[in-house]
Amino acid sequence: MEKDRQIILRAENLVKYYYEPVKFKALKSISFKVYKGEFLSVVGKSGCGKTTMMYILSTMDTDYEGELFISGEKVTGKKTDYLAAIRNKNIGFVFQFHYLLPEFTCLKNVMIPALKLNKFSYEEVEQRAYEKLALLGIKEQALKQASKISGGQQQRVAIARALINDPKIIMCDEPTGNLDSKNTNIVVDMFSQLAKDYGQTIIAVTHDKDFADRSSRTMEMRDGEILSHGW
Repeated sequence: MEKDRQIILRAENLVKYYYEPVKFKALKSISFKVYKGEFLSVVGKSGCGKTTMMYILSTMDTDYEGELFISGEKVTGKKTDYLAAIRNKNIGFVFQFHYLLPEFTCLKNVMIPALKLNKFSYEEVEQRAYEKLALLGIKEQALKQASKISGGQQQRVAIARALINDPKIIMCDEPTGNLDSKNTNIVVDMFSQLAKDYGQTIIAVTHDKDFADRSSRTMEMRDGEILSHGW
């Protein structure tokens, strides 16, 4: 029952306008909830508003109407520095391109967000990074330069980096867009395991039907509105 489930993210009547070249309503009173341990895929044709919505959910876009809550806290209207702290603590990001620093080792890439959070000692951060790499099945790549491993391994390092601060939510923008089918399956399996076994909440924008079909819920968007919540 809903009352027994922990709400991790709640959007209430999100409205977003763009003004160039003309005024355009990109999101039209979007409202939904995401629960702890959900693996949610957001699908829809290009231009439907899903990426626009994700920028708002990630707190990187603050120019909108409506309200956004993360772990029960209203984040709408908060100052930039506060939102940056919320992102680093509560949200892990995985993009279509991994954005690893190529000259750094895989281990150091994973450590960066935790060092920035400054909650643990360097030794503790290093140990946590090894644990996340082990969880993703790539601990043996830890001391290799990020540029020296395969694309599929690089994306798994990016997922380990997203997990390093034990975020409430992992937000993904086309996380398998640059991967072949084999590595796509590996990444989807890992997301499914993280949600099922570790209660990790995952919100992913994707064009990949197979990816969406294997998530626990698929929300479809069209023309700035939610067409189906996927219940």
